[in-house]
Amino acid sequence: MLRGSDERRPAGREEASASTSYSGRCSSSSGAEHLSRYHLGLLQTPLSTAGSAGGRSGGGAEPAGPQREANSVGRGVTPAPGLQLVSAAAGDSYFGDKSSYAENVSTMNFTSSSSARGLNSAWIGKTPLSSSRSGCRSRTPLMGYSVTSSSAVSAHLVASIIVAVVEGRGLARGEVGMASIDLKNPEVVLSQFADNTTYAKVITKLKILTPLEIIMSNTACDTGNTTKLFSLITENFKNVTFTTVQRKYFNETKGLEYIEQLCTSEFSTVLMEVQSKYYCLAAVAALLKYVEFIQNSVYAPKSLKVRFQGSEQTAMIDSSSAQNLELLTNNRDSRNGHTLFGVLNYTKTPGGSRRLRSNILEPLVDAETINTRLDCVQELLQDEELFFSLQAVISRFLDTEQLLSILVQIPKQDTVKAAESKITNLIYLKHTLELVDPLKAALKSCKTHLLKAYYSSLEDKRFGIILEKIKTVINDDTRYTKGCLNMRTQKCYAVRPNINEFLDIARRTYTEIVDDIAGMITQLGEKYNLPLKMSFSSARGFFIQMNAECAALPNGQLPSEFTKITKMKNAYSFTSADLIKMNERCQESLREIYHMTYLIVCKLLSEIYEHIHCLYKLSDTVSMLDMLLSFAHACTLSDYVRPEFTDTLAIKQGWHPILEKISVEKPVSNNTYITEGSNFIIITGPNMSGKSTYLKQIALCQIMAQIGSYVPAEYSSFRIAEQIFTRIGMDDDIETNSSTFMKEMKEITYIIQNANDKSLIIIDELGRGTSTEEGIGICYSVCEYLLSLKAFTLFATHFLELCHIDALYPNVENNHFEVQHVRNSAGNKEKITYTYILSKGHTEEKNYEQQKQRTTPETLKQRAVYHLATRLVQTARNSRLDPDSLRIFLKGLKKKYEADCPVSGQAQTEDGQ
Repeated sequence: MLRGSDERRPAGREEASASTSYSGRCSSSSGAEHLSRYHLGLLQTPLSTAGSAGGRSGGGAEPAGPQREANSVGRGVTPAPGLQLVSAAAGDSYFGDKSSYAENVSTMNFTSSSSARGLNSAWIGKTPLSSSRSGCRSRTPLMGYSVTSSSAVSAHLVASIIVAVVEGRGLARGEVGMASIDLKNPEVVLSQFADNTTYAKVITKLKILTPLEIIMSNTACDTGNTTKLFSLITENFKNVTFTTVQRKYFNETKGLEYIEQLCTSEFSTVLMEVQSKYYCLAAVAALLKYVEFIQNSVYAPKSLKVRFQGSEQTAMIDSSSAQNLELLTNNRDSRNGHTLFGVLNYTKTPGGSRRLRSNILEPLVDAETINTRLDCVQELLQDEELFFSLQAVISRFLDTEQLLSILVQIPKQDTVKAAESKITNLIYLKHTLELVDPLKAALKSCKTHLLKAYYSSLEDKRFGIILEKIKTVINDDTRYTKGCLNMRTQKCYAVRPNINEFLDIARRTYTEIVDDIAGMITQLGEKYNLPLKMSFSSARGFFIQMNAECAALPNGQLPSEFTKITKMKNAYSFTSADLIKMNERCQESLREIYHMTYLIVCKLLSEIYEHIHCLYKLSDTVSMLDMLLSFAHACTLSDYVRPEFTDTLAIKQGWHPILEKISVEKPVSNNTYITEGSNFIIITGPNMSGKSTYLKQIALCQIMAQIGSYVPAEYSSFRIAEQIFTRIGMDDDIETNSSTFMKEMKEITYIIQNANDKSLIIIDELGRGTSTEEGIGICYSVCEYLLSLKAFTLFATHFLELCHIDALYPNVENNHFEVQHVRNSAGNKEKITYTYILSKGHTEEKNYEQQKQRTTPETLKQRAVYHLATRLVQTARNSRLDPDSLRIFLKGLKKKYEADCPVSGQAQTEDGQ
């Protein structure tokens, strides 16, 4: 384990694999070329070749105690055939890491489901992967690419997360460890939990992550011995690249070493959380080793945010429920924004958008944390100056998480693209740090605890230290600008003059070439009497443009001197042989500028690297503020109300948030009241009366409340839901067919196996995929099981027989959607008008009419006693009434109890009221 300087491997070793076998053995390349090259700005001495260093296999995912592998953590990867990877020797890392973190290249064998690596293969060479099936997705490498201010709305659509999953063996089967890292965000998230035979938690977590690639052990898919978890994951994620790695890389000892080596000090307490969680440690070992391989880079020591996420910290919403409720994607048209995400997303940064997405899919379950967020939203709504000043500053931030991700990665090869990326991101870093003071100024007068905490985090002196060091090297007026030519200019002249005289000369040469290009284009315009102008694109470099409407061409053609002519609308674009040559000179000059600037930037980064981890706090602050501002913005567009959290689900005049967005008129509002004493609500009504919309509305309001947003209602109170399950009937459910029946049975089985007393369960039109008799029987069985729980359940049905279950269970309530029958003037035709209003009792529609069942006075008395008892318990828990008001309320309860109790000896019938 790399705990200190006394446990280092000799520097300068390179293990180049000429051939890779699936047994894990490799032969070294004896003819490796000795190279002298720059690594991260410092001249590197020639590396000597070495034979392959075998390492004994770790204990896989099983507990290994003090066992350690021979190979140190954080090494490189097997170079691709024909590609030599040269890494920094000890002491040569420009970040000043004396433990030679990236000192050697070792062997790693993979079997991948995708033979294509997209653009990645262009710069890391052909990976030694074996293709087992055609992949459906390719990866774009992060190294060599710059942070961009991409649209916050679409930021969540781009997959960039790699996940490693491992399951215990033998008696530990069902214990699952997961580790994930976002290639755009230097954060490793670990989780470990016990799952049941359906692996519902694993599938749900993976659906939430929407991974680019999933890694598992090769032993999970041994021929004839494929594990159930492997089969379920491959079945549910057919469009995700799937890669298997040798079991030895799932090593919990190596995983712990990785965390000790890479975790930044601010988050080092995670070591205490995970040191005995062997499976997530095993997963992170394989994950980070694999990411090093595909990225062709390693993470700098003490550079990553590592956190453990327990499944009990957030509510679980399965993927089917997320689709039913249209949380992220509209079921009719995936391109439009008629989703809960679309309703709430007024974020200004990619980080804010990502945080909103993850919160919608995994709402909070801690009422104190939720109320802290709600306090912030309330202050933002009440303080208009705070809202607009914060929004103005937040909108200027770039993708801070991706910026940090690129800054903490150390490339194993120096390329022009990698150099340009480092320069660009230093400019982005300067731009970001210059926004810290304006953000502090906007937060200075805030009152809520969370906003004050964010203000305090911005007082970190490291922000100022980094910015001052940057300004000693980088020009004050260098900043992020839009437009590729503008940004190229910023990069060229980023470094102050007189720091490197060769750089100054190269920049003068570049300026002269650009001036010559402009002069040449002017001369060509005069020569041919054409209105030519100089234009630029990153793909073509400098080229010539001309407005077709401003010039009369002889014979309708451009002079033969011009080549590569294209016409878009009313503009010609073209170049010439001389311009192509000058572009080549320009590019050569740029390469020299970037190389020398890169050396200076690397030296600068080595000085500021020890302070750079304050950006984790800044990233968290910006994304959270952006999301809270988005919640406040949504409230200003509608009459939302702050939710309360009790043991009751009570919504007064609530409406569907997505329907409101797409409707011309405000949707019809309805009340909802669910308590522990009346926790099972049966809803009836004809087709199109509003049952499904109402059910979705309740679930959406619950999710909005638990992420810290206001909700669409006049008043709202919620009980925290640990799971939210929905089974929404589709149009094709009406027809009886075996596939529909099996689908709904799977959904109901999943709910029954995973629901608990703290669940919110919504079931719509169960049993319509089979015969009426079977459907009623299934519904009765499901209802009786769910009634044994204290879960809040809303059950919409067309089977009126179910409505009479309230005679057996006092915690059942019947509600229905009203319709009106209107006859035409002639009186010979009747029309149904939908009111979309929810009322007590079951529907009285003739198509639903059933023979009323008689109830005994004793049953009615038991029901009245049950309701009185639950109301008294609820009052004792939640009442904030003064003594006089409480006395009046209790007298009212007594009168209701007396009214509900039947007169002795008098039989009454249950009418559903």
